[in-house]
Amino acid sequence: SLQSLVNSFGPWGPLAFVLLYAGGICLFLPATLFTGLGALLFGTLYGFLYNELGAMLGASLAFFIGRYLGRDFAAGLIGDRLKKYDDRIAANGFATVLYLRLIFFPFTPLNFGMGLTRVTFKEYFFGTLFGILAGGFVLTFFFATLAEVWRSGDWWQLVSWKALFSLVLFVGSFFIPWLIRKFKPEGTG
Repeated sequence: SLQSLVNSFGPWGPLAFVLLYAGGICLFLPATLFTGLGALLFGTLYGFLYNELGAMLGASLAFFIGRYLGRDFAAGLIGDRLKKYDDRIAANGFATVLYLRLIFFPFTPLNFGMGLTRVTFKEYFFGTLFGILAGGFVLTFFFATLAEVWRSGDWWQLVSWKALFSLVLFVGSFFIPWLIRKFKPEGTG
């Protein structure tokens, strides 16, 4: 089983998972897959910690891949249009990244895409870090709760407070983009 594989690494199991998560991001695999896997393997608390580490490492690597291998290529393809967007994004780098993370813009394309812009790595890193915390916790908690119910075989746990709370958080997280747009001041992009 997958749990046995991770356990075979002994104390290096979490590090192996973090590297697997980061590598998956760089290979354009969906981050949600790894978040669910982290919750399944490590539970809510450690799953969240290892998921965040893997996501941040993968996001950082993908950013640098985009920055150093893709920027010139993208500029050649779309020329002046890149500069127009690049100037606008770079002027508000941290806020742009944070906003796009909070509205659940697809994780992996954003990692590479931001590398194509002039957003500094510091703005990108902290915008990503703060932007994925809440969603990362909600997803990890949701998947870990489902894994607990599955392992127990007691399907009545699906109506426990913990399962229902995780479901409410999970479904509620999809309203974050709507709330951000609703309360965003007019003329801010």
